[in-house]
Amino acid sequence: MGGTGAAIFRTGVLLLLCLTFVPPALAREVEDDAGRLVPVPAEIGRAYGAGAPAAILLYTLAPDMMLGWPRPNSSAEAAFMPPRYAALPELGRLTGRGDTANLEEILAVRPDLLFDYGTINPTYISLADQIQAQTRLPYLLFDGSFDRIPEAYRKLGQVLGVEERAERLAAYAEATLEEARETVAAIPPAKRPRVYYARGPEGLETGLAGSINTEMLDILGAENVAKAAGIGGLSNVSIEQVWQWDPDVILTLEPHFHANVWEDPRWRNLRAVREGRVYLAPSLPFGWFDRPPSVNRLIGLRWLLAVLYPDNVQIPLREETRHFYRLFYHQEPSEEQLDQLLSAARPTRP
Repeated sequence: MGGTGAAIFRTGVLLLLCLTFVPPALAREVEDDAGRLVPVPAEIGRAYGAGAPAAILLYTLAPDMMLGWPRPNSSAEAAFMPPRYAALPELGRLTGRGDTANLEEILAVRPDLLFDYGTINPTYISLADQIQAQTRLPYLLFDGSFDRIPEAYRKLGQVLGVEERAERLAAYAEATLEEARETVAAIPPAKRPRVYYARGPEGLETGLAGSINTEMLDILGAENVAKAAGIGGLSNVSIEQVWQWDPDVILTLEPHFHANVWEDPRWRNLRAVREGRVYLAPSLPFGWFDRPPSVNRLIGLRWLLAVLYPDNVQIPLREETRHFYRLFYHQEPSEEQLDQLLSAARPTRP
């Protein structure tokens, strides 16, 4: 079928699905974090997160309501989740860098609710309105800021009718944030580190000031050296800029970068590298520092607190990791899996 014909066919299928799909009786109106009033079914049994942050939020809160993932889980990621959840199908993402979702496929699995979790701005609001109009499904937006994680759990928990579990997760998030803030408040500003977040295999992508990808640094009182490059989201920088900033600490999610930075002539004479303060954040099944910037970062906040302030914080990280994974990911890691996670998390030079 030619491109035009295929497009007409897909449009026809989408219209047919929209016309034949009868949504459940609408019994309430919910105000989302964008201030939109959205009619929502009285009972929700099937939900879909528009992108990775939303999918993880839903997985931690109500996995039995999940219809699928934005992308398939790798075997390494799946090992940290119960098989019935890890094997849910790929449905693509409705939002994010290069959306991949097929609306016909999403309509075919008959969700009661669509929602997104992350940055809220006019672009995301417009997209939500557009998809809601196309599908005739409620589409909610939740603020993905780290300090609003407890609020996100409580709001979504109320929408989904799982308030009790939402409260457990919200309480954990509140306790984690409170511990971090109390610890940082007792540390003089002069003793708080200057940090560079190295993304990408060469370490030259980072999060600028105000980026959702680096907001954990703000919570922990650390200075994001990339604020000198501006305000916004992710950005490429030069090695010359990193040299000028000369951070105390470098954080990365990239095993290749972490393995090679120690001998790389471009990096090895930086203060953080010389002093052995380049830390590889664990990433299974989801990143502890970023990728995606969702509730998976809660365990990372505890780890990073110990990394940045080793003289002020003593966290039983092995037991804390075990507890977090059991509570949030529905499966306690084995001793071997804990070794795997914490060998990456350990703040030592290879």
